[in-house]
Amino acid sequence: MSSTETARAPSPASTSASLREARVLVVGAGIMGAGIAQVAAQAGHRVALFDAREGAAQQAHAQLGATFDTLVAKGRLAADQAQAALARIQPVPRLEDAADCGLVVEAIIERLDIKRAVLAQLEALVDARCVLASNTSSLSITALARDMRHPERLVGMHFFNPVPLMKLVEVVSGLRTDAAVAAQVFELAQSWGKTAVHARSTPGFIVNRIARPYYAETLALLQEQAATPQVLDACLRGAGFRMGPCELMDLIGHDTNFAVTQAVYEANFFDKRYQPSLVQRELVDGGMLGRKSGRGFYDHGAGAAAPQARPGASDLLAPSPATRVVVAGRGALADRLAAALHAAGVDHGLDPQADWCGLRVDQACLRLSDGRAATQLGAEVAVFDLPLREESGLALAWAPSADASASWCEQAPRWLHLLGWQPLRLRDLPGLVVARTLAMLINEACDAVHQGVCSEQGADDAMKLGVNYPAGPFEWLARWRASGAVDPGALLDALDRHYRGERYRVSPLLREQAWRASRGTA
Repeated sequence: MSSTETARAPSPASTSASLREARVLVVGAGIMGAGIAQVAAQAGHRVALFDAREGAAQQAHAQLGATFDTLVAKGRLAADQAQAALARIQPVPRLEDAADCGLVVEAIIERLDIKRAVLAQLEALVDARCVLASNTSSLSITALARDMRHPERLVGMHFFNPVPLMKLVEVVSGLRTDAAVAAQVFELAQSWGKTAVHARSTPGFIVNRIARPYYAETLALLQEQAATPQVLDACLRGAGFRMGPCELMDLIGHDTNFAVTQAVYEANFFDKRYQPSLVQRELVDGGMLGRKSGRGFYDHGAGAAAPQARPGASDLLAPSPATRVVVAGRGALADRLAAALHAAGVDHGLDPQADWCGLRVDQACLRLSDGRAATQLGAEVAVFDLPLREESGLALAWAPSADASASWCEQAPRWLHLLGWQPLRLRDLPGLVVARTLAMLINEACDAVHQGVCSEQGADDAMKLGVNYPAGPFEWLARWRASGAVDPGALLDALDRHYRGERYRVSPLLREQAWRASRGTA
């Protein structure tokens, strides 16, 4: 390349205008690379597919042919469309054979040194106007661009597996990424049928950062022997998640999940919020990696029964008659409790001025968790987890005070069942499972927005589409506040007082929103 070519920076306007018609080079013909090639070809691009391993690109092309045949057989793609898309994908034996491409998507091994070497090789081949994108899920775009001649044209284009099915693409900008280039890659991803979200290049980007508490809180509860994996998974499925954390970690592989957690922890200078778990490390050390090894939290061997968590038979009986039942608090949850009592034919009073939400049953209290353990709240007290879904029959965690009578320990889950839930008992730990997990997910999302990593909408889209959460963190926050529960920031403050560490510190944005909500200015 001449000195003139080296000095010439790409023009964002001319680069972006040509991306939709550009020939695309995909470097790496593994599962991700092949999926990216398929999506680009179906969107009408001519695609060059390269892999350094001899024969890998040809094998991927043959597998894509089988994939297109399957789509045709299932009626998801017309035969002529499938043939045309496959014809647009060309395996190339040398990078030089795709020097005329307008977009490169690199999807190789997650190693900074190897990716930098490939980017340097590509810069020596392609035109200065060509956009370079990395499918990295964890490496810094700023670090990848460090030695490039034109770092402004490097952008992260993080797809999720399986690429043809998963709708999310994180478009990640490093310190020197040209905003116009990122905008055009964003638009290109949308033209490929994806939902794109902008992210700043920080450890974990959006999804892998915000998702850490989903695993971390359950692992912390397991370390404190709060409940079995079956119970914790059932409670979080009851909150709307398709899989509980233990099931999901078994599916991902504990070696992979542990490695990502370690990477995020180290990249954040050992911030305690991202600290890996001794529970998971022991599983990895023991080779109990989940489905891939046949055993993780659960037995995945042939004939193994699906894990189940059910309330005890006595918990599902009707509660003993009470002299006086009162619904305490106000908001959507208090209204729901009153409606359930009315439907069950239970006479009850209302106390909307109470500073907590739940039931008074004679001298005992059944309280929605505010982040404190039941034992902190009194003797005849039981706490129950945050319910954000309206359906009846869902699993719900509860815990009695260590000083509660045997009678109240027997009656509390029966009242929860009468109110419409399947009660599952936990050890009396602050925040139970759903409340502390959702509060931490919301808190992490607030910090990501506060630090300019993404927008609120970007966080919601990323978590719903990237990891199939039932709602986005800011959608949960709105429902939480409407429920009448204590604000998630206050719940995290209670956890922070209990555990005395950095883990549960409240995001400045979450704190600010709570202040504004209290003044009616949010």
